[in-house]
Amino acid sequence: MARKCFISFKKEDEDFKLKVQNNPVIDILDYSLNEAIDSGDEEYIIRKLREEYISKCTVLIHLIGEKSSENLGKEEQKYIKRELMAALYDGEENSKSGILGIVLPSMYTKIYKDSILCKNCGKSHTVLAINNSTTIKEFNYNYFIPQEGKCSWSEDDRYCVLVKWDDFINAPNDYIEIAFKKRTSPISSKTKVRV
Repeated sequence: MARKCFISFKKEDEDFKLKVQNNPVIDILDYSLNEAIDSGDEEYIIRKLREEYISKCTVLIHLIGEKSSENLGKEEQKYIKRELMAALYDGEENSKSGILGIVLPSMYTKIYKDSILCKNCGKSHTVLAINNSTTIKEFNYNYFIPQEGKCSWSEDDRYCVLVKWDDFINAPNDYIEIAFKKRTSPISSKTKVRV
């Protein structure tokens, strides 16, 4: 079943957006914004994104590239931040969207690290560098939602879904569906819109 999707990306990663949009295997109804909303009013832009684009969607596909991090500055990331905030908003005439973060190949080694032996539980955990140096706050907070007394996060502890580009391309509809189902999972009540 086709899911209604919005693709959030930086201009530098537009080729990947087009690969998603033009791939006949990917079963989506695309509601992506193809031109910027011309306004300096942040609240107006968020409202417009939410009302005319993202409110129609059930999954926001967030392309995570080299220019997609919080540390590049608020002005630099204003559109991605607004798109993520609009997708996380759950209110009248706008239900929360699932969020699928696709790590682009240039970011693999910056995000996917080695495993470590945990001092708290004695188990091995894979380290993922999901932070302000690799992603936007609204993504990394809702990926690693604070969990009291835990040293690692299971898929049930995360609202955002994360996948490498190569894995996504091999099974795109599966990952879109996982993000879609997060909307009604228990963790959805713990998300935060503005971080």
